[in-house]
Amino acid sequence: MRPKEAMRPVPEPSPDVRSAPPTRSGFIGLAGRPNVGKSTLANALVGSKVAIVSDRPQTTRRAVRGVATAPDGSWQLVLTDLPGVQKPRDVLTERMQRRVERELAGSDAVLFVLDGEQGIGPGDRFIASMIAAGRPEAPVVCAVNKIDRLGRPGTVAALAAAAELEVVDEVFPLSARRGTGVAELRARLAELMPAGPLLYPPGERTDLPSEVHLGELIREQILRRTREEIPHAVEVAVDSVTGRADGIVEVRADVWAESQSQKAILIGKGGRMIRDVGTAARRELERELGARVYLDLRVRVREGWRRDDSLLDRLGID
Repeated sequence: MRPKEAMRPVPEPSPDVRSAPPTRSGFIGLAGRPNVGKSTLANALVGSKVAIVSDRPQTTRRAVRGVATAPDGSWQLVLTDLPGVQKPRDVLTERMQRRVERELAGSDAVLFVLDGEQGIGPGDRFIASMIAAGRPEAPVVCAVNKIDRLGRPGTVAALAAAAELEVVDEVFPLSARRGTGVAELRARLAELMPAGPLLYPPGERTDLPSEVHLGELIREQILRRTREEIPHAVEVAVDSVTGRADGIVEVRADVWAESQSQKAILIGKGGRMIRDVGTAARRELERELGARVYLDLRVRVREGWRRDDSLLDRLGID
C-alpha cells in the first residue's frame, strides 16, 4: 500500500486558471466595391502596412491576409483583404472574382465595407446578395468608411442606409484613413471570433511571401504615378532578394507591361519615370527590410499577360 502522504488529492486549479477566458481566433473576409478603402482599413486594423493602397480600381489583385493579435494573446484576427467585387473582363479578373467567393465562403465573419461618401449603389446590393448566398450563417459587420468627409446629417443617413441591407447584422461608422472608430470595430470583431488557438505566431503580420509583398510595394509606386490603362496593365515580379557582405540588400524585379507603348510610358523620357518609381520604391523597401537597398528594375513586355494562365500562376494570382 502506498504511504498516506502519496495519496493526497490533486490540488484544485487556482481561480485564475479556472476563469481564464478561451483564446479566440478566426478568419474575416473584407468585401466591398473597388476603391472603398478595404486595404486602408485592413492596414489600420492590423497596425502595419500589409496591403498597398492607391485610388486606382484593381489595386488589390490577391487575397492579402493581415494578422492582428491582441497584446496579451487572447485573440487573433486574420483579415483577408479581397479584390474589389466587379464584373470579370479577362482571366485576371475572373481569378480575382473566384478568390473573393472562396475566401468569403471560408470566413468566420464578413466585414462589408461601404463608402459613406458615395452612398449605397447597385454594386453594394450585389455584394450583399453574394455574401448572403455564399456565407449566410456568418455574422456580417458593416463598416461605413470615410465619415471624416461627411457632416453629422450625412453620417446618420449613411448609417441608416447601411442598416437597411438585410445581410448586415451590425454597423460601425469609421474613417480608416484617420483611424476613427477602428479600435471599436477591432474589439467587436474579436468578440465574434470562435474559441480556438492562435492561427499564426503572435508577431506575424501577413502571410504573403516576402518576394510578393516587396513586389506589391513596388507596384504601389507605379500606380501612384500612372493613369489610364497603365495601372491595370502592370504587374511586378521580384526575381531575387540577396544580402551583400556590406549589408546592402539587392532586389531585382521585372515590371511587366502589355505593349511597347506602355513600356515607353513606364520608362519615361530619358528614363525619368522608372527612375522616380525606383527611388520611391527603394525607400519603401528599406522601411520594410530595415536595411539599405539596391533596387534593379527592368521593364519587360508580355502581350496579353492578364489572359496568360501560366504567368498568372507564376505571379501567385490564383
